Amino acid sequence: MTRTAEIIRDTEAVTARNYAPLPVVIARAEGVWAWDVDGRRYLDCVSAYSSLNQGHRHPRIVAALIEQAERLTLTSRAFHNDRMGAFLRRLCGLCEMDMALPMNTGAEAVETAIKLARLWGYRSKGIPDNAAGIVACKNNFHGRTTTLVGFSSEPQYRDGFGPHTPGFTLVDFGDAAALAAAITPNTAAFLVEPIQAEAGILMPPAGYLAEVRRICSANDVLLVFDEIQTGLGRTGKVFAYEHEAEAKPDILILGKALGGGVYPVSAVVSSAELLGLFRPGEHGSTFGGNPLAAAVGETALAVIEDEALAERAAELGAYLRNALETIRSPAIREIRGRGLLLGVEFEKAAGTARDYCSLLAERGVLTKDTHAQVMRLTPPLIIGKPELDWLVEQLAAVLE
Repeated sequence: MTRTAEIIRDTEAVTARNYAPLPVVIARAEGVWAWDVDGRRYLDCVSAYSSLNQGHRHPRIVAALIEQAERLTLTSRAFHNDRMGAFLRRLCGLCEMDMALPMNTGAEAVETAIKLARLWGYRSKGIPDNAAGIVACKNNFHGRTTTLVGFSSEPQYRDGFGPHTPGFTLVDFGDAAALAAAITPNTAAFLVEPIQAEAGILMPPAGYLAEVRRICSANDVLLVFDEIQTGLGRTGKVFAYEHEAEAKPDILILGKALGGGVYPVSAVVSSAELLGLFRPGEHGSTFGGNPLAAAVGETALAVIEDEALAERAAELGAYLRNALETIRSPAIREIRGRGLLLGVEFEKAAGTARDYCSLLAERGVLTKDTHAQVMRLTPPLIIGKPELDWLVEQLAAVLE
């Protein structure tokens, strides 16, 4: 029995089966490469679902983590710490917003945004108590908490976890007219991903983000963009909404790459008017904004800016897409995405995306399937053209 097989056997004996990972056991990683326990090398084209935009173990981020861990790791928000302010100042400057509320995971940040939107609905818009509604999109993925799965349209995410939280209305993603029709006097916010990554890299029509901004403004409804996967350079802009003029949200939700691939960091970023609605005791997190997270988050942002990772994603994303489109295979139905957030959809008759992910893993490439037929290609933004060429070679070989 190989070391890989032995570890998988021992792990699965004590682990809940809420995931079905490929049979690869990663032991170490650096940059865009990972090695398994048997010493085999893989090109990482998953990036922990876009958490590793800066690459594995970026030396500046690891150094910040170690330096802070040797001095102070946690105080709780019962006291101030000397790192959170500088981190949030940098974050707000990047987002061109006034304030931020730090949390830990993406799901926590989405929950925070929902609470903030409802609070604004009651205290500012005058919505009757317990009547604030939020419009979201079908095929959304905002997290796994009981509230968030309750307004998912994916049966696997929600079935068996009811009763579900009321107050959410779903409309088709990309249909601005459907949003306008769904808004009522009690609607507080529209929550949407600029690109639906988990749903299979689903792209909205051109002009959609700007149009929903216009509709929300006209109806006194907050626009909330969940950029946990699409933000921080992944799509070729710092934020995906920046691909359209006049699409800036009222509330921006960030996570994943905000932690630089070494620590869970998330945040809700907005105006002083909105975040100023929270009063002490109304919301909180023991670990949110802790000094270790702040040191990591500040450095993670610095790396994105200093290394121009958004611009790099734009250039290399176009390069990868052009290379993928040279593959002439009847198995490929469509290639879509933006920047280094790309999806390859396979024809059902040609097999599932997981089939191809398994074959690529055998050739040293780590990819991830979603919604049966779509394979995501989301390598770290520090990847180079030689690695992308090799990726395309491996996919072409698998398809042949």
